[in-house]
Amino acid sequence: MALPTTIGELRRAVEAGKVPRRRVRDEIRDNLVRRLQAGDTLFPGIVGYDDTVIPQIVNAILSRHNFILLGLRGQAKSRILRSLASLLDERLPVVPGCEIHDDPLAPICAACRAKVREAGDAMPIGWLGRDARYVEKLATPDVTIADMVGDVDPIKAARDGHQLSDELTMHYGLLPRANRGIFAINELPDLAGKIQVGLFNILQEGDVQIKGYPVRLPLDVLLVFSANPEDYTARGKIITPLKDRIGSEIRTHYPRTRHHGLAITAQEAWTERRHRAHPVDLQIPNFVREVVEEIAFEARRDQKIDKRSGVSQRLPISCLENTVSNAERRALVCQEELAVPRVTDIYAALPSITGKLELEYEGELKGADTVAREIIRVAVANVFDGYSQGADLRQVIDWFELGGTLQNDDSSPASDLIERAAAVQGLLELTALAGVAPDAPAPLVASAIDFVLEGLFALKKISRSDEWTYQATEHPRPRGRTLEADAPLDDPRAFPGKKKYYN
Repeated sequence: MALPTTIGELRRAVEAGKVPRRRVRDEIRDNLVRRLQAGDTLFPGIVGYDDTVIPQIVNAILSRHNFILLGLRGQAKSRILRSLASLLDERLPVVPGCEIHDDPLAPICAACRAKVREAGDAMPIGWLGRDARYVEKLATPDVTIADMVGDVDPIKAARDGHQLSDELTMHYGLLPRANRGIFAINELPDLAGKIQVGLFNILQEGDVQIKGYPVRLPLDVLLVFSANPEDYTARGKIITPLKDRIGSEIRTHYPRTRHHGLAITAQEAWTERRHRAHPVDLQIPNFVREVVEEIAFEARRDQKIDKRSGVSQRLPISCLENTVSNAERRALVCQEELAVPRVTDIYAALPSITGKLELEYEGELKGADTVAREIIRVAVANVFDGYSQGADLRQVIDWFELGGTLQNDDSSPASDLIERAAAVQGLLELTALAGVAPDAPAPLVASAIDFVLEGLFALKKISRSDEWTYQATEHPRPRGRTLEADAPLDDPRAFPGKKKYYN
């Protein structure tokens, strides 16, 4: 259907039911209902919220509520708010050139009313796309009420000969410019209290006044917000009367399973590196992806990291990108055609981890690097323990306890690491734990070997020096029974005052 081009054509199209005319909350609600009935994906790219956050957002929209997303950093709050624009109609009729996207059939600003009176049904109309109807503002302490609502423009008044109290001298802020659309405010607690007070009228009465003059604009806008609970005490707070006027408060959360975390990281991380001037293929083993993801989960559990600040989902995304880059660098230097990340590459990605950890006092004493290394080690132990269930690791451990050592680092070519690993009895066979066959490409086999070595180290079956030399633990686990210090003195195997191990 051809879109109407004049007010007269628009009026007839509305009367015939060809062009819907609704308030923005009804428009979003109707489009949401259709998507729910069709079984469409409501928020593409949002993973792990299907049974928690998304149903609450749906309920808020069906209730025609303004709402706030409350959660720690890196929980997709901004992405969800921006995706609300997809629930708007594809096109909206507006008065051309109007700053507040006035409805041609019922304009609310003085300038548009004058245009409609003068031109009548012959006045041309414009059509606004859905993306232009979403307005977002990051709240900062320096935001003024003029930025949000508007102000008197003395230059406009002097140029056109209007009184300062004339509505035609008004300069509209962001909120009026979001009329007939969605207005999102990120990090709401950072907004000064007096600015939050300025939102009262639009939330409750649906209108706004500018600079104290009795100019009432009955705006049609859906207000949505995001906030971090930490900000309630760290930088500001949402004043109580404003919270009372927000229809729904929806809590977001971090991925609750490693599966969801893996899906988010795979979706967001930049791992497509191949280029005609960059002839290195890339293959990321699943165990490397799992270790990277487990780092975030372990960091959220670690007592040395501030729980109020949280550990953003950006940590595993950045870590995986940096890990891949280290593997890419090794492949380029060693002239290998296939780059396969290893667990040791994750240690080279420490700069992508430490900056995303807010440490408690104990963590500050240890230092960010030390805390991050401990977290990586625990993450490797958790993942390797799952892969090695039921496997016989004794042969490899015995080889090291008999005095064997193996040198490894993140720059070793795959062929060199495989050659050194071949001397370790049973090590190459353990690559099957990672799902890698001995005849797989060398970089993939090397990555599996590295995973086994790091797994044994993480589980404290073997030790590793700062120079990445694997060797027996300093205190091997006893194989026999233990006699306590209070064992009978006539027992020839006892040693007074100490523990004695025997077979």
